[in-house]
Amino acid sequence: MSAPGGGVGTGTRASGLAAGVAAYAAWGMFPLFFGLLASAGAVEVLAHRMLWTLVAMLGVAALTGRLSRLRGLSVRTTAMVVAAAVSISINWGVYIYGVTSGQVVESALGYFVNPLVAVVLGLVVLRERITRWQAVAVALGAAAVVVLTVDYGRPPWIALILAVSFGIYGLVKKTIPLDPVTSLTAEGIVTAPFAIGYLVWLAVVGQSTFASDGPGHAALLVASGVVTAVPLLLFGFAAQRLPLVTLGIIQYLNPAMQMTWGVVLLHEDMPGSRWIGFGLIWLALLVFTVDAVRRVRRSRRGALAPVG
Repeated sequence: MSAPGGGVGTGTRASGLAAGVAAYAAWGMFPLFFGLLASAGAVEVLAHRMLWTLVAMLGVAALTGRLSRLRGLSVRTTAMVVAAAVSISINWGVYIYGVTSGQVVESALGYFVNPLVAVVLGLVVLRERITRWQAVAVALGAAAVVVLTVDYGRPPWIALILAVSFGIYGLVKKTIPLDPVTSLTAEGIVTAPFAIGYLVWLAVVGQSTFASDGPGHAALLVASGVVTAVPLLLFGFAAQRLPLVTLGIIQYLNPAMQMTWGVVLLHEDMPGSRWIGFGLIWLALLVFTVDAVRRVRRSRRGALAPVG
């Protein structure tokens, strides 16, 4: 229900905020869930995640009457679905590898960096203009990557691939002419043949863990579909009800939880130089967020200013 004057009602914003926090908190718990599947290997987990997410989304699409929207997609829309499917598959696969190989902190870094990558993609691909403070934030982010490259002795590939792949996914999702449920279901249809083919091959050569590691393990692999789909649907619900600035601020809950998991519970190594790199990222995000909030406030004051 809208508030008087066409704004978003308080109740609607509250429900959107609850959904957004729930989505990012669920993503923040992913290291716990996917860490339980380490015995399967990253590629097998990815294949199961693709398959069971499609099953879950087909159920949601059927319940919401969206299955018919999957027919007759244009060539352009189909190409966008394929691009989204490829980018999110890379993101999922690298993330699962990062978690199951004990590199949760670097995986969390990818989602801290993601907002800055989104700005760069908007500049390069969409020819969007960036503000001076956005440019400062991106420069700080680049400096952080340099510091972390020196610290790790290599570029932080897991973080960079996660940030760029999710940035590309967000770019496609921003312009694709499909609602979130239809789009995610269509992406699953694209990836399902590859996932099923790989799982069948694993079973044939006797390397599948689905049946060999017990019913609990099999149940967790099946549950990966619901675990993936629910936060995405909550996020879609929140995105329709919250200002982008609010959504942008609460997104940091996800990597903050993941980093806490890696440092506090898994005791991953965090030398001083690595903290400096993360500190530069957090400073960049602070500059980026404050600039976004100030621009929204200026825009609102301009909209409320008397005309004439």
